[in-house]
Amino acid sequence: MARDPFEIGGQSVAPGTARSVELPVSVMSDHTPASLTVHVVHGKREGPTLFVSAAVHGDEIIGVEIVRRLLNAPQLSSLRGTLLIVPIVNTFGFLNHNRYLPDRRDLNRCFPGSEGGSLASRLAHLFMTEIVKRSDLGIDLHSAAMHRTNLPQIRVSASSRRTLDLARDFGAPVMIRAKLRDGSLRAAAREAGVDVLLYEAGEALRFDEMSARIGVTGCLRVMHSLGMIPQKGLPKRGAQPIVAAGSGWVRAPAGGLLRLFREVGETVTKGQTLAIVSDPLGRIEIELTAPGPGVILGRATMPVANEGDAVYHIAEVPTGDTEDRLTRLAAELEADPMFDEDEIL
Repeated sequence: MARDPFEIGGQSVAPGTARSVELPVSVMSDHTPASLTVHVVHGKREGPTLFVSAAVHGDEIIGVEIVRRLLNAPQLSSLRGTLLIVPIVNTFGFLNHNRYLPDRRDLNRCFPGSEGGSLASRLAHLFMTEIVKRSDLGIDLHSAAMHRTNLPQIRVSASSRRTLDLARDFGAPVMIRAKLRDGSLRAAAREAGVDVLLYEAGEALRFDEMSARIGVTGCLRVMHSLGMIPQKGLPKRGAQPIVAAGSGWVRAPAGGLLRLFREVGETVTKGQTLAIVSDPLGRIEIELTAPGPGVILGRATMPVANEGDAVYHIAEVPTGDTEDRLTRLAAELEADPMFDEDEIL
């Protein structure tokens, strides 16, 4: 029995076809129309509906590159179910190279939104109604904020063991069970009965090859685990992700100039020096040390800090071969034939 077409935005997407659909959002102050672009891949055969979204924060552009590559993956030609890809959720911030919307609101604190609220609230409502509530699972792609960088990681607050397994299947170096924040896409989606995997990698307004590769392979692995695509051509699973028990920030004890000594992905021990903050005249120097053993998930990239600024994000991880596992994960991605073509940025 043939599947029904997928109806969205007044358009009909037939089984076995793909189409980009524009969902009107607003008209900007110069009367330029703004829309939410959704690329629908509607498989010939029944299966789950998965959404993949990027640039909820307009300056977090690594996800846009990930979905570009994902849409070119040959595995999509035999898709079961439906894939909804939104490459740029926050068009306004993306055009301005800015995290926020024109009303200075953080879109990821405005969900589920409302039809008659602020611009951010209206966009959140549209995304929830047309995308989230029509899906069985979501993958939301992010990077660190400005002047920070993140180790590729998957964050999940799951309602089921199955979702935790999918987060592990994604294959990011580190997996964290993170609390839901009020107003976030993950919290609103969970309230609507849809779990969302949050991928964090890299830094704002930058591409990096490893973050892109891990993101693409992670999305494909989740799709395979959902029964949406075959395993043929997918990178093989090797080293298992590191599961973090929790994480916390090490903050600057004073304002001044930062000398940063540790990179993301490095393991640290309690009391190990991470950085030194100095006054501009070099008369006072204060060490920042690791509060306990762990792996560095993120760090500041700006060498100037105010007192209380977040400098290092450290995850609590089991002791053992953490660095070796991270190295193996990187080597597997670099060696995989899926990336033999010209994908170096």
